Amino acid sequence: MTEKQYGGATGRGTDKMTKTSANVGLPPSKKEPSSTSAKVLSDNNSVQSGDNESYIKAGKIAAEVVKYAKSIIKKDVLLLEIADKIESKIIELGGKPAFPVNLSINEIAAHDTPAFNDARKASGLLKVDIGVQIEGCIADTAFSLDLENSEENKKLIMAAEKALLEACKLIKEGVTIREIGASIEKAIKSSGFIPINNLSGHSLEPYHLHSGITIPNHDNSQEKTIESGVYAIEPFATIGLGSVRDGKLSGIYKIEREGSVRDSTAREVLAFIYEEYQTLPFCSRWIYKKFNSRGLLALRRIEESKLLHHYPQLIEVSGKKVSQAEHTIIIDKDKKTITTI
Repeated sequence: MTEKQYGGATGRGTDKMTKTSANVGLPPSKKEPSSTSAKVLSDNNSVQSGDNESYIKAGKIAAEVVKYAKSIIKKDVLLLEIADKIESKIIELGGKPAFPVNLSINEIAAHDTPAFNDARKASGLLKVDIGVQIEGCIADTAFSLDLENSEENKKLIMAAEKALLEACKLIKEGVTIREIGASIEKAIKSSGFIPINNLSGHSLEPYHLHSGITIPNHDNSQEKTIESGVYAIEPFATIGLGSVRDGKLSGIYKIEREGSVRDSTAREVLAFIYEEYQTLPFCSRWIYKKFNSRGLLALRRIEESKLLHHYPQLIEVSGKKVSQAEHTIIIDKDKKTITTI
């Protein structure tokens, strides 16, 4: 799930919550990922031993879910049906959704998930952004599908995938983020398209989807170097002007800060959000599934208390189509693990 850049080196900052005095607190501290041996992809494609079991497991589930999603998504299938099936598959395979599945069509680049009563159908150039978490350790992956047999769509998809491949080859300790961004920009432009310059990949930490470091989709002149950690790389390609604006609110939220609400139902829903989603994004559809319509009213009360960040849809500024591709990568000294393949 992408990060929009609002200015500065790291955009709107991390997902880490700011604290205020309140009588409703967060759950106990989160577990760090466990460690064991695992297969990793090195720079020369050889297999070496590594660790980060929970990240590896989340990535394997995500890769299986991508295969499943590609098998069920067809033109004119309800977006709601697709989202429910994908999220159910994640749970069936032993994970939890790290965020609501994003199903973004054509000029909507990201942050679009169906509402509980959504009647929209799959069409056009569809971006499918999937997150899986194991004990807060996240695998973030995305792909695009051409649902109208369009040569332009196919070329846009190939451009994003080519850029992702080049960035995955390049990323390692000591490489600057501008070098990664430049490789993405070069790959997309060489295909005849433009990268979205105010969307980016991001570093990942347990229970934090955007943990402070951005991976740009263009040369942003930042000389900060990659260190050991977990990163999501997600190029976006477009035939448009190469930036996005905020659109209508998406129904995707995350807790912005601790706090309390007066309404008893809203307190119940807020406690559920803290316990179930913690600092990860969730959506009104999930709240409706648990609490029915009273949950949506409670969600409105919580939002009015300014405890939530409500993600807007992200729309290409000229209204042109956008493609997306994404993988999650663990960098551990001289080793590289692409978890979502």
